[in-house]
Amino acid sequence: MKLVAFNNLSNSSVRPIHFRVGALIDDDNVADLTPSILPLGLTPIELLRCYDLSTDFTTPASEAVFSGNLPVLSKNDVKLEAPIPRPGKIICIGLNYRNHAIESGMEIPKSPIIFSKFVTSVAAPNEPIGIPTGSEQTDYEAELAVVIGRRGKNIPVAEAMKHVFGYTNFNDISARDFQFTDGQWQRGKSCDTFAPFGEFVATKDEIVDPHNLRIQFRLNGKTMQDSTTAELIFRIPELIEFLSRSITLEPGDIIATGTPPGVGFARKPPVFLQDGDLCEVEIEGLGVLSNPVKQNV
Repeated sequence: MKLVAFNNLSNSSVRPIHFRVGALIDDDNVADLTPSILPLGLTPIELLRCYDLSTDFTTPASEAVFSGNLPVLSKNDVKLEAPIPRPGKIICIGLNYRNHAIESGMEIPKSPIIFSKFVTSVAAPNEPIGIPTGSEQTDYEAELAVVIGRRGKNIPVAEAMKHVFGYTNFNDISARDFQFTDGQWQRGKSCDTFAPFGEFVATKDEIVDPHNLRIQFRLNGKTMQDSTTAELIFRIPELIEFLSRSITLEPGDIIATGTPPGVGFARKPPVFLQDGDLCEVEIEGLGVLSNPVKQNV
């Protein structure tokens, strides 16, 4: 199933507190799941945080979608939000593709490099990415993101995939001038709108092998990154095991697994995002995440 969060305020600039839950049934239509999940005792926001997989809402939700009895809305008539509008944690992995570490002039990591983004950096599909005041080096990074569906601590590799709910496109926007001059990455990675993801979360059953997916980034239609998740240094089970040794993972947490080579700051000459640009992240089986770029949004 391809889960989305949406609201009907397509012409409103005010972001709502409550969201409806839907499933993409094709490229143009959204089935409104909200009526079918409320009888299960799950509010829409609990579903969007994925809850614990011990509460299996995916089967009845799928049955409701295929029953043909749900309200169906045109995607053009709704406003898609980030599929997990307020994740508990956004955990990112740095230098997790060998060639990206090389192009960055850094050593191949011997263990995962971890940083985070604030929840206020979340941006919806089609929402503008804002170049913050003072940055002239705002960059893109296409990434596969994992959505956690089951709470866990000290999770062994063999059990790690049982804690995965699904997958989504992620763009790890980075203000390189902030990142490199601050001496640490938090501000440069966490500006508002610097964590766009979606359009949907594909449940785990939709993706046969998350470690064999083509991953691309396009800037104004030009391909800047083109690789495969087979090149990940640390794979998803290893990341979950490593993180959960010290951090309790909870339903709705996001793990962005790292970016392949081709980022803007490593190019000669460098390529940074400009007002009016269009960013597209496309991962096999996960559709396209599209975001325009605006100055000082």
